Amino acid sequence: MSSTLTRVRLVHWRTAIFALFLLCGLVFASWASRLPAVKQNLGIGDFEVGILLFAMGAGSLAGVLSANVIVARWGARRGLSVTLVGISVGLVIAAVGVDAAVSYPIAVIGLALMGLCFGATDVMMNVEAAAVEQAFARTLMPLFHAFYSLGTVAGAGIGVAMASWDVGATWHLGAAAAVGLVVSVVSLRFIPARDLADDGPAETPTRRERLTAALAVWRDPRTYAIGAIVLGMAFAEGSANDWLTIAVVDGHGQVEAVGAIALTVFSVSMTVFRMIGGPIVDRIGRVWTLRILAIAAGAGLIVFILAPNLPIAFVGIALWGAGASLGFPLGMSAAADDPSKAAASVSAAATIGYIAFLCGPPVLGWISHQIGILNTLWIIVALIAMSGFASGAAAPIAGSKVGAGAR
Repeated sequence: MSSTLTRVRLVHWRTAIFALFLLCGLVFASWASRLPAVKQNLGIGDFEVGILLFAMGAGSLAGVLSANVIVARWGARRGLSVTLVGISVGLVIAAVGVDAAVSYPIAVIGLALMGLCFGATDVMMNVEAAAVEQAFARTLMPLFHAFYSLGTVAGAGIGVAMASWDVGATWHLGAAAAVGLVVSVVSLRFIPARDLADDGPAETPTRRERLTAALAVWRDPRTYAIGAIVLGMAFAEGSANDWLTIAVVDGHGQVEAVGAIALTVFSVSMTVFRMIGGPIVDRIGRVWTLRILAIAAGAGLIVFILAPNLPIAFVGIALWGAGASLGFPLGMSAAADDPSKAAASVSAAATIGYIAFLCGPPVLGWISHQIGILNTLWIIVALIAMSGFASGAAAPIAGSKVGAGAR
């Protein structure tokens, strides 16, 4: 179908997906930035906060697992029209539970709904992003994920301002939900009502056949090889988000402010490489990009672990962030090479990544309690190496218009 769209409609489609990635980053960071207020308003401890986060994470995993069925049955555009609204509704419910009603159960329900719709939206956004880059015959997936990162920066910054001005969580998160709803409605107008079969064989499969194909992807060895790429880099990214500040403070003996600066360096490095990653992939290919960045991430993490002083540690952090930047987006792009099973493959790869993000932090926390945080990071080095060795699975399949490099 993409070949029948005019250039203007293709640009509008691309812009709409950029907007959705930016929006999701902003909404997620808006919620995360108010966690201290959530804890104070509800009068809960760290354990109860953990349950809130688990409710959202578990909901996200369920959403990821259901996304391929949603796309197979109704298509990505119709699916997004429901899940994007669900994100806003869930956020409003959580906001009311946190501040207006001060009800822990309501907050849990809202976050579970938000997580469910967020996970499904994540997969469908990536499916649409992969279709856009195939239509443009250029690697765009890293740039889409860079917009998500920019959204998180914007959301966190707004959250800091709202907290500084003593704006209640209900008003802040309610406004974020309203903005999300407006952006979603406008963006959906520019996403073509695509059936995945439009990009596949001329003979359109039935819904039953598409549902069967959606489940069959788990029998494809390439799914697990791409999953290994995503798993290693999801751990590389997630471990920094969750443990880098602690590693700087406890492992290298720095104050808390230095830990925050270190995380900023990591985030900026990762975002910059996501912004420039597309042209790199188009020049040297998806596989070599992943291999080189796996080496950079592994080397950067080793430098950070062994750094004798702070400047060298920061060099390692910058390399770590750059190396971890493209593993997840290029894994999504590789999974979506075949449009006829893009949703199922992206869902499978995203499921593996979500498991890493969900289960990784507590597992690493338990191990670090036994052997120390810096020693624990050697496990991430091994997972990065695994990702690098599996990079060959990301080679574009026949018919793919992106990822092969300059010819």
